Amino acid sequence: MDSPSEFSSFPPSQTQLPPQQNPNPIVFLDPNSDSFPNWAENPNPNLQNYLSFTVPKKRRRGRSQRNPASFRIPLDPNDASNSNNNNNNGFSSSAAAVPVSAPLSKVVIGNPPPPLSMTMQYSVPDNSDEIIVINKEPKTEALIALSAGFPADSLTEEEIEAGVLPVIGGIEQVNYTLIRNHIIAKWRENVSQWVSKEMFVDYIPQHYHALLDSAYNYLVSHGYINFGVAPLIKEKIPLEMSKPSVIIIGAGLAGLAAARQLMRFGFKVTVLEGRKRAGGRVYTKKMEGGNRVCAAADLGGSVLTGTLGNPLGIVARQLGDVLHKVRDKCPLYSLDGKPVDPDMDVKVENAFNRLLDKASRLRQLMGEVSMDVSLGAALETFRQVYKDAVNDEEMNLFNWHLANLEYANAGLLSHLSLAFWDQDDPYDMGGDHCFLPGGNGKLVQALAENVSILYEKTVHTVRYSGDGVQVIAGNQVFEGDMALCTVPLGVLKKGSIKFIPELPQRKLDGIKRLGFGLLNKVAMLFPHVFWETDLDTFGHLTDDPSRRGEFFLFYSYAPVAGGPLLIALVAGEAAHKFESMPPTDAVTRVLQILKGIYEPKGLSVPEPIQTVCTRWGNDPFCFGSYSNVAVGASGDDYDILAETVGDGRLFFAGEATTRRYPATMHGAFLSGLREAANMAHYADIRSRRLKVDRAPSNAYSCASLLADLFREPDIEFGSFSAIFARKNADSKSPAILRVTFSEHRKKSHEVAKQDQQQHSNKLLFQQLQSHFNQQQQLHVYTLLSRQQILDLREVRGGDEMRLNYLCEKIGVKLVGRKGLGPSGDSVIASIKAERGNRKPLSTSAIIKPGVSKLKAGIIKRKLIRKAKVVKKTHGSLLHTSTNVVNTTKVTEENRTDQALPGVPVTPKVACQIREASTYIHPGGCNFIRDLDDNVRACWLSNEKRVSFYGTLFCQDRHQ
Repeated sequence: MDSPSEFSSFPPSQTQLPPQQNPNPIVFLDPNSDSFPNWAENPNPNLQNYLSFTVPKKRRRGRSQRNPASFRIPLDPNDASNSNNNNNNGFSSSAAAVPVSAPLSKVVIGNPPPPLSMTMQYSVPDNSDEIIVINKEPKTEALIALSAGFPADSLTEEEIEAGVLPVIGGIEQVNYTLIRNHIIAKWRENVSQWVSKEMFVDYIPQHYHALLDSAYNYLVSHGYINFGVAPLIKEKIPLEMSKPSVIIIGAGLAGLAAARQLMRFGFKVTVLEGRKRAGGRVYTKKMEGGNRVCAAADLGGSVLTGTLGNPLGIVARQLGDVLHKVRDKCPLYSLDGKPVDPDMDVKVENAFNRLLDKASRLRQLMGEVSMDVSLGAALETFRQVYKDAVNDEEMNLFNWHLANLEYANAGLLSHLSLAFWDQDDPYDMGGDHCFLPGGNGKLVQALAENVSILYEKTVHTVRYSGDGVQVIAGNQVFEGDMALCTVPLGVLKKGSIKFIPELPQRKLDGIKRLGFGLLNKVAMLFPHVFWETDLDTFGHLTDDPSRRGEFFLFYSYAPVAGGPLLIALVAGEAAHKFESMPPTDAVTRVLQILKGIYEPKGLSVPEPIQTVCTRWGNDPFCFGSYSNVAVGASGDDYDILAETVGDGRLFFAGEATTRRYPATMHGAFLSGLREAANMAHYADIRSRRLKVDRAPSNAYSCASLLADLFREPDIEFGSFSAIFARKNADSKSPAILRVTFSEHRKKSHEVAKQDQQQHSNKLLFQQLQSHFNQQQQLHVYTLLSRQQILDLREVRGGDEMRLNYLCEKIGVKLVGRKGLGPSGDSVIASIKAERGNRKPLSTSAIIKPGVSKLKAGIIKRKLIRKAKVVKKTHGSLLHTSTNVVNTTKVTEENRTDQALPGVPVTPKVACQIREASTYIHPGGCNFIRDLDDNVRACWLSNEKRVSFYGTLFCQDRHQ
């Protein structure tokens, strides 16, 4: 790593920069700025009830969009008319001038707002007096939360899966979102402070402290607040690490973000980096010459693309830096160096945008077929049909726009998917595109501080198993509990790292499908600035379509680099040819272009003091620049690359693992925060298992405990049974519901015989048949409130209707035993503790080895308890003694005097088993976490037809 003083040694830039401001300025911003306007004073009556802010599309990365798309958020139309009402539908209608500090923080993980129309719909019950009132600006805070990737008034899928609320919907969800939004807004007021839970305790009512705990813990653990490099945040890293060891492969932004977060969680972190420096594809090089002229050149990632929610903007604020907006002015110059006619420029750009719109409509008409068509083929077809470019000058200009598009995607248009090339556009962060004065190396240096990074450690093998990981670099073996792989997609495509066992085929296919493109640069440090100081970009046209991306765009870094620095970009096909071009030839060509532009203006173009040419395609640590959606791929492939393998031992991060923010620096950073939370989650699960395993010999494991407790359920009906704590009669108290799925043995045997005749692999089929003969029942669980279980019992129509009610009406997910997580373990432990003094089952009732199946069935029927009498009194339950005989008539579906057959497995309740999956509901898949990644088993209909791939791993699937 370069010396700590490297990025502080640059002299002041020769171009006047804005004066240093308060690192947390209080401002009001217009629709084109980075924060939210004071809509109550919006002078435009046509926009009185709307909040608009621009979202530059990715295709405009090189040149600002002239007419950027606008997100429009309808606000409460009653605000103006009810300004004196302090509690309108539970929210203050006063939208008075409440300042919001800017720029705002990150857009991450959670569901992003849809493009064009993001309606904030607060589904507030009539009993508004139950809605918590934290302050007078819930809508302002909702918009800030929106910028952080959260729906304004609902939960993200990640929050639901994390179990932030025991019951989804209702007044508790409204209050949870208000508290969550308030915490996020509080941190945005000053991102250099550590936001503690205690800041909110005094003014959030006591009975909502459970919601406060849930919201706060979720936001901190998932990196939505309290991240970065501010001193008050760095001091939260413990001196002694008490949690398991983690090995991170790669010290890029993803690896560094994960490392810092994991260190704060208390993990022992070691980062292995093949280069001599940190940062990966973010590389700021110090260029210098005589007369003390020097500059910071970003040879890799350079532009912060959108600052409305960019987490790297947050880190920059913590460092006290003011970002420099990339100004919109971008003149284009023809082959002869003359400026392109503005009218022609507008005409061709409009035609180019029309072709993109036509391509979008075409893919909608084509449907799935569009996945096999390239964007380049569609654009060329439309161009020929509509003749939008008719002369050579217009054709050259059109090709410049194609080069700009290839730059934005780091890929040839002939390789980009027509169907999904812009799949991440809806998630674009609003706000300006910016440069960081002094280069992005300042961010890397700050993030790498005090992180244990071992340089020049090129990893070539990763072994992973249920016991841990081994990462081998050279002849050194590094062992840990978990590993995080953050290497670029290009390295994975090359197969530079051998994974043992091999990665799942699903992930290998995703790696193959996704594209990984190339962008190169020529950085030139001059003795002085000879170009215009009022612009940050300008472009140059060529008459050779195959070279349209060669030095097509120039970035002026003089305002931010500390010296007179120009960088020329090479994109598309030209970027690949550039890899073999001699550096002297490249620099000569660039100087010819610059002289052709400026010498006719009477300006002399001096020889550069120093030049640097990049070769990212030949770099063995990346083999390219950034990812794109190639023909045949989709956004799903980013999710596949992000999937964890090896039972929570091997994780993946990097820009190619985030479908919402690929090909960006902030995407890499956010993926690191995401995986830090994921790794902490798996470590916590293993820690709890370990504690159970190491418990005294007279204590049961959670699985055994659960099986034991369900021998005497507190309530059972059909194939459903439940246990709950009897001491806690509150209707909202947690309980565990079990659902039993099973088949009639006779019919399954008949079908098995039929399938065996059709099955080519007899040995595999025999293994499968043996497995299902042993396991005729599948138990799945969920956490509900006591009242929800009672309501479920009242549903008529049999088990199928109950199952539909459970999954569709209540919206819960049925999980394997391990899927209950820490909350389930806590409920199990409390129920066990309460029942500790109860008499165990009679030993005479236990089925001993050697007892015939017939006799075992008789004993089983004798063991089943008689139905309980359960009465409801003012929302609580009165339980009769288990010795009392139930005189109430029991309906046929509720009979408990015979063995329960279980819910038949129907086409609506198919079972697909795979690693790291946890839930089941009708019409979808059953995912049981306990099984190996190679297991793929599917129960289809009552015939129990089985599709099976791989080898069976777990014999206790019912747990």
